[in-house]
This record gives sequence, structure tokens and C-alpha cells, in this order.
Amino acid sequence: MRFTIRHEIKGRMRIHLPMKKMSFREADTLEYYLRNFEEIREVKVYERTADAVIFFDRDRSRIISILKGFSFENVHVPEKVFESSGREISAKYYERLVTTVFLHYVKKLVLPCDIRRVLAMLKSIKYVWRGLKTIKNRHLQVELLDAVAITAAILTGDHNTASSVMFLLNIGDTLEEWTHKRSVDDLARRMSLNVDKVWKVTDEGEILTDSSDISCGDKVVVRMGNMIPFDAEVVSGEAMVNQASMTGESAAVRKCAGMSVFAGTVAEDGEIVIKVTQVEGCGRFDKIVKMIEESEKLKSSLESKAERLADRLVPYTLLASGLTWAFTRNIAKAVSVLMVDYSCALKMAMPISVLSAIKEASGYDITVKGGRFLEAVAEADTIVLDKTGTLTKAQPTVERVASFNGEPEDELLRQAACLEEHFPHSVARAVVDAAERKGLLHEELHTKVEYIVAHGIASEIAGEKAVIGSFHFVFEDEGVQIPEDKKALFDSLPDEYSHLYFAKNGRLAACILIEDPMREEVNDVVGKLRGQGFSHIVMMTGDSERTAKKIAGEAGITEYYAEVLPEDKAKYIEKAKNEGRKVIMVGDGINDSPALSASDAGIAISEGAEIARQIADITISSSNLESLVTLREISTLLMRRIRFNYRTIVGFNTALIALGAFGIISPASSAMLHNGSTIALGLKSMTGLLPD
Repeated sequence: MRFTIRHEIKGRMRIHLPMKKMSFREADTLEYYLRNFEEIREVKVYERTADAVIFFDRDRSRIISILKGFSFENVHVPEKVFESSGREISAKYYERLVTTVFLHYVKKLVLPCDIRRVLAMLKSIKYVWRGLKTIKNRHLQVELLDAVAITAAILTGDHNTASSVMFLLNIGDTLEEWTHKRSVDDLARRMSLNVDKVWKVTDEGEILTDSSDISCGDKVVVRMGNMIPFDAEVVSGEAMVNQASMTGESAAVRKCAGMSVFAGTVAEDGEIVIKVTQVEGCGRFDKIVKMIEESEKLKSSLESKAERLADRLVPYTLLASGLTWAFTRNIAKAVSVLMVDYSCALKMAMPISVLSAIKEASGYDITVKGGRFLEAVAEADTIVLDKTGTLTKAQPTVERVASFNGEPEDELLRQAACLEEHFPHSVARAVVDAAERKGLLHEELHTKVEYIVAHGIASEIAGEKAVIGSFHFVFEDEGVQIPEDKKALFDSLPDEYSHLYFAKNGRLAACILIEDPMREEVNDVVGKLRGQGFSHIVMMTGDSERTAKKIAGEAGITEYYAEVLPEDKAKYIEKAKNEGRKVIMVGDGINDSPALSASDAGIAISEGAEIARQIADITISSSNLESLVTLREISTLLMRRIRFNYRTIVGFNTALIALGAFGIISPASSAMLHNGSTIALGLKSMTGLLPD
């Protein structure tokens, strides 16, 4: 690609492409290409000027090489990138804003007074109608104040004031709509579907395939705990599907042959084979945006209370304006009071504060599905932590395989990987990865596999019943026996590893020793959480008492529970809530789903099971638990900002009402100060909560 360097400092470069402007699609293509290189920290592409600003960490010559290798024709961009791009939306609102300002002042300079009066009267019809509709709906809202103020100004012949008021209202509406739309789109992009691999059904069996290679008409198998990656029709099987991402309803829906399923929903139970009807794109982004905009989950209780109070204050503003006119007989003073309301600022600043906090959290790889959950995190005094994949590293590894039936260890690992590859769990991935590192091919050896939540997997291999899972599942539920001559070996298995048991035909075949070390940052994070006000920090795990005690001691956690089932975690949370505590749950597996649902705010690890991420209210990065500390801080600062906004809005607007009533400021000035303060507070609410 040909380009010129417009400006350059260390770690930052501004380039210009040899064209007047880029299309939205071209700008998105260039940005997508550049963001795929780890050397580039951040990139901003400006389609209007055909410029790009690149922030980088490494050698300048490498960035030049990357740029030279770019061409619009050779970059394949997934359609969902264009679908979810906010570039066109931002350009539309920018043009609308510039056009509004330009036309307002051109009309003042060019058009005669009489024509401007007629235009003001015609424009006022829209605002008057908006005000009348609030009465029709039996709600006295800010639109009624605007309508009365504009009507009073026109009736008294003050068309300039009426025109200025409508101009400021138009600017305020545009900025509010633009800010809200951009914030919602940013959140929707974070929540968009991201499934890389799927199990494609072919004549030769199931093949793990890139989702981008799937076409309409292809068949894909979806098992319990997995996300449905495409809009499709069920061709066989039966499953209970959680459709919360599409409908907002948490109750699972039964799906069987002939029924439709949607991308982004999750199979809670069962297994289905689906025939793909729509691939990438699918309008899923628009569905998410609609769900977010309509969902009450976006509103914290503080936000909702402030908005309800704002609407209740509208009649008092009308009364103040009426009393001002009654005592002074001065319409200008009465109109000045009408120019001020609490509702406008509260209804703009509060949602923007929440959406801005959600966006800021996303910069730390924290995805939050609504302000209600940030409020829950801010108020929580109890945090329940799962062990495997949460307190311990997200990528456990197989240390070794102990054979109990005489078969080679590699053969037993191969068979175990064949079963485990179908299910989303960190321990399952450890087994599959270990087989892959050894080059052990594990084509489908078994019949249909069945996953038993929090226990293990059951299937058949070469006509033999095979089970793999926990001690409780293998030995207590399935009644597996340990070979007599191997009991000494069994008793000598080291305690420092987690044990995964593999049995065939009722006899123990192997014990896979899983190294699952605690994250280095856990002890520090637990201390910080305690310092942030968590009085109860609890660890819960399905592992043995011995393993749980060891991990809890290393983490600095005094309250822990071992050998718990999924329902035990949920029962603990319900009990704590009944005691008046606010509880958040952090987990990563299918077995954590009931507890995530029961908590005031469920937090899932990003590399965990799809159903955990789907059910959870918040998702954090798997790389570092410091995200929990960051989340708590953002949540606390958000609640502080909401309270500050409320006090500022009430105080400032009350002062404006008083100044207008005494005739110290004119209606136009009152409108300008009110709208100006609203916009300023909205812009302030968009700023980051955490210090740079």
C-alpha cells in the first residue's frame, strides 16, 4: 500500500492514504487489518481525511512493513465486523449536528424577520405535539414544559427566544441520542457472538471445523453447555435452550426436530444436531442492541429512583412558573422557570454514567450486562469463588498418567482425550492438549457421549462402558473397582495434584494427574478484596477436603467448602441472601451455573463454559484475577458518580429556577444554561472513573 507519513513521534505515527476519503467499509477494513498485529497497541482510522493514527510498541520499521503489506483487496473481513461497526452511525450524527448548527445561524443572517417568525411557528408544532402527547398518556413530563415555554414565547411575540430554545433542545436531543447510541453499540460489540470452532457433522463423522468455513445447509452438533453458533433448524435430538441473549427470559425452552434455534443461545441440557440457515451477519448485532435498549437490566436502582423523582418534579416546575406569572405578571420570568427541569439532565446523565462505566470496564476485559450488576458489585459484602479455573490457573496441565489395567499410558490418554474433547471444561482441555502435544490422534472411538454435570462423562469404547470424572462419580455413583494388585499404587498417588479417574467395564483403567497450581496473584487479590469491604470471602470446590484446604490456605481464605455439588453452591448463596447479605459468585464451569444464577451478580471467567458466560451477569478476563479488584473499584466509583450527578442537577437547576423567577436571567439564557449544564454533565459522565 502507498502512503505518506504526516506526523510522527516515538510510539505514534499518523499516515495518509493517497485518496480524498475512504468509504466506511474501507476504513473498517484498514482498522481490522491493523488491529490483528500484536505490535500495534491502538489504531484510529479517519474515513473523512483518509488518515490513520497508529500507536505501537515495537520497532518502527516493522510498522512500515505491515503498512506496505496492506491492500483492500487481499484482506478478508468477517461480515459481522462491518455489521457491528459504529463508524457510519457516528458519521450520521456528526453530520446532523453540524448541519443543525450551520442552518440555524445561516437563517439568522440571511432570512428576513417575518420568514423567521413563520418558520419558528411551524417548528413549534412538533414540540407542542410532543407536550400534548404526555398529557394524553397521563404523564406530566419534560416535553410538556418545553411545549408550554415555546408556546408562551411565540404568543408574546418573542420569536427569537422560541427559536433559540428549539435550537438548543434540538442540539441536546441529538447529543443525547448520539451518546446513548454509541454507548449501547460499544456494549453490544462486547456481547456479540464469538465462536471460533464448531463440530460439523459429515458422512465420515464429526469434524472440528472453523466456524467461518460453515455454509448454509451444513449440519452442526451442539452439546450441553455449548453456545449455538448460527441461526438454524433442529434436525435431530432434543435440548433445553437458554435464550436469554435474544429474549431476556432466563427460563430454558425445549427444542426438538423441526424447531428453530438462534445464534448466541445456549444448550443447557441435552444434545441437538442443527442445520444452518444463516451464517455470519444474521442481524444478531441488531438483536443484541434491541435487547440492551429494552432491558431494565441496564438500570441500577439508584438510576431508576432518580428518573422517577425527575418526572415527579415536573408538576412543581409548572406550578413555580404559574406562581411566578401570577405574582409578577411577567411572562418572560415565567418562561425562564419553564426552561429549567430536572428530568432532562437526570435522564441523560444517569444512563450515560452507567453505559460509560460499562464501556470503561470493557477496556479491562470486563463485560457487564447492565448497571444493576455494577450496583450489586458495589454493595456486595460476600464473594464466593470457585476453585478450578478461577483461583487456580485457567490452563491446568496433565502431569502424568498412571495405568491401572496394563494398557500403555499414551493409549489411555488417547482414549480419555477422545471423550473429553467434546466438553467445555478446563480439565477436559488439559487432557486434550496433553494428547495433542504427544501427537496422539483420537478419532471417534466411542458411541454417543453423555455429560453428567459436576461428575464426569459416560460412553462406550469398543463395546466397553467407559466413564471418566471425579472420585464421587467413578467410585461411588458408578461403583468402579480398583484392581487388587494396584491398590498400593492407588494409595501412593501424590496429593498435590487433582485426580481424574478413567474406568472401563467397572474397573479403574487410569488416573490422570492434573497439575492445577494456584494463580500467582490470588493471595494479593484476596487481600485487596478484603480491603475493599468484602467481609466474607468464600472458596467452594468439588475437590477433596485435602486439596481444598491446601489451596485455601495458600490463598489466605479462611472459609472454604470441599466436595460440594452445584446445588450446594446455590444453596449457600440463597442462605447468605436470606441473612441479608449481598453476594457475588465467580466461576467458570457448567457446574457453577446454578450459583451464578442465584447470586446478586454472577461473574464468569472468559475462558470458561459458554453456558457460564451466558448465564453470568459479568464476564472477566481469564488472564488475571486483578479484574475483580478493578470491577469493584469501577462499581464503587460509578455509584459515587450517580449520587454526585443527582446532587449537582438538583442544586444547579433549583438555582436557575430561582434566578428566572426573580428576572435575573432571560428565558434564552435560562434555556442555554440549563441545556449547557445538561450537556456538560453528560460529557463529564462519559469520562473514565479510574485514574489514568
